[in-house]
Amino acid sequence: VQLQASGGGLVQPGGSLRLSCAASGFTFSTYTMYWLRQPPGKGLERVSYINDGGSRTDYADSVKGRFAISRDNTKDTLYLQMSSLRPEDTAVYYCARDRYGGGVFSGRYDYRGQGTQVTVSS
Repeated sequence: VQLQASGGGLVQPGGSLRLSCAASGFTFSTYTMYWLRQPPGKGLERVSYINDGGSRTDYADSVKGRFAISRDNTKDTLYLQMSSLRPEDTAVYYCARDRYGGGVFSGRYDYRGQGTQVTVSS
């Protein structure tokens, strides 16, 4: 299993970024997927999840209305569109796979890829 996040960078407050996560080594279309983040000096937190077919999503309260998760099962790729970014969104962002397949949402993950750094600063 490989999960490779990309698309991070330095952005000014109010700006936008689109993160991607390329998945390989498993049947991507049968797994609930997550975006997680770890702000500097803090623990890992779940930002969003999307079910296997893409019909169900949910977000942390801190990003609702600003972030949008999506997936393209034909490309084995997960996305996170981030808008109206704030300094408190600064973190390393990771994509992760639910520990169970078959479209199950367990809230737990078993593989987390290398992250991509997002820095929001003027």
